[in-house]
Amino acid sequence: MKKILIKSNGITFRNFYIPPFELFEGEIIVIFIYGGEHFFDLEMHLKSIFEGKIQDENVVVNQKLSFVEYIRESEFRRIIHPITVKEYLKKHANLSNHYASKIFDIEWIKPQTKINQLPGNPKKHLSLYSTLSKSNNIMLDIIGQDPKGVIETFKIIEKETQNEAQQLFLIILMT
Repeated sequence: MKKILIKSNGITFRNFYIPPFELFEGEIIVIFIYGGEHFFDLEMHLKSIFEGKIQDENVVVNQKLSFVEYIRESEFRRIIHPITVKEYLKKHANLSNHYASKIFDIEWIKPQTKINQLPGNPKKHLSLYSTLSKSNNIMLDIIGQDPKGVIETFKIIEKETQNEAQQLFLIILMT
């Protein structure tokens, strides 16, 4: 029997309502949040609930999720001493997990490649793989990706859910 990781009786945030759902081990849930000025605040609210940082009376989180964070680098650091892929992985990934090196399957990405040289799609995939190296229970959005990158991200998710037992993804999308 599959374990329920998140049970929601409906989430209300300002003028928005996310209908009830249950998230079981190994399932993928897609929540469409249409673009607009409300998007970021609503996404961050859902992220905080699913990470277990805030409580919502209508949501039971039995297992916390990890968010695939945006890769940010200060302007000063970007100009003076840019972060490399190797440095990023050392700080943000579990290097003993096979996902930590999956980004190097993209032939032109090397350990010494600077983060500020990565376009949106590979940058998102670097963050995705580093998050997967630490947790099977993740949530992500597709901000900063073009349509081709979104398809690649979904292919990665599809492939990895087939390869790993009890893999979970909660996907937050903006259309």
